[in-house]
Order: sequence, then C-alpha cells, then structure tokens
Amino acid sequence: MTDETKAEQTQPEAAEVQTPDVATLQAELTKARDDMLRALAEAENTRRRAERQVADARVYAIDRFAGDLLPIADTLSRALLAAPRDDADDSVRNLITGVELTERSLLDVFAKHGLKRVGEKGETFNPNLHQAVAQAPSDYPAGVVAEVMQSGFVLGDRTLRAAMVLVSAGPANGAQAPSGTIDIKV
Repeated sequence: MTDETKAEQTQPEAAEVQTPDVATLQAELTKARDDMLRALAEAENTRRRAERQVADARVYAIDRFAGDLLPIADTLSRALLAAPRDDADDSVRNLITGVELTERSLLDVFAKHGLKRVGEKGETFNPNLHQAVAQAPSDYPAGVVAEVMQSGFVLGDRTLRAAMVLVSAGPANGAQAPSGTIDIKV
C-alpha cells in the first residue's frame, strides 16, 4: 500500500467519527439556549438588585447620622416641656421661643430628608412603630396610644426608633362606656 491509499482510508474513518447525529446536536443546542437564558436572567436579576441597593443607599444613607441626632431632638422637646410658660419674663419667653424655633428647624430638616416623627396620642397602637411600655385604663378606647413617653422616628419605611408609649386598656371599670356601645357582663 502506498501513502495515498492509507490517506484515503483514514479520511472516511475520520469523517465517520466527526459526524454526530441530529439528536445530539439538538440536545446541545437546547442546552446552550437554556444556559444562555439562565445567564440573561441572572444578569437581569443582578441589575435589579443593584438598582434596589442604590435606591436603598440613597434613602437610608443618613440613618446612623439621624440616629445620633435623635437625642438632640428629645432634649429640645424636654426643654420645652419643662420651660415655665405663665410667669416668665421677656428674656425667658425669648429663650423659649428660640428653643421652639430650633426644634422646629431640626424637625423640618428631618422631614426634608425623609425622617418623620411618630407616636402621637390617639393613634392606634402599631407594634412596628410603637413600643408599649405599659397599659392602663384611660378615656381612649382599648388599643390606642394614651400617652407618649418618647417620640419615635421613621426613615422612609424603616423604623429608626420606636415610640415608647402607654397603651389604653379602655375606660376604667367605673367609667361609662362611650355612647352607642353597651358593655354587659354576665
């Protein structure tokens, strides 16, 4: 046999080995499509996650700084509660007015950056916004904030600090129920 004959015989054998069947090619194509779709979906999910993290970073970037300022807002509120109102001379009234303006300015800046004060008398108790310190009978219906010990603050939809509140247990036993309701005990 010559070299040409050997070359002719090896070429058909190589051609037979290299020609896969149609089913194998279809399976490989289906797998490649599936891998591509999965990669595209993963890229889209990563892009959405990054957008959400950037948006959260914009909204909640000040949370630690705002948390550090909350005691200052509390101190201003306590100063105004303790300030004499009736028998004050002009200098004390001017000082009180200055403290009121300072507190209002601080709360305006808080609001400008998405920080809101929560915890007012008469609000329905919300465990996500309020921390119940005690429960006592009061003129308010049961489950309503009767007294606020310390205001809470919310940044966006996140509670930065829960309001410390006294929750009403409803009217005292000897008190009359609000009009339109009858309380019968058997």
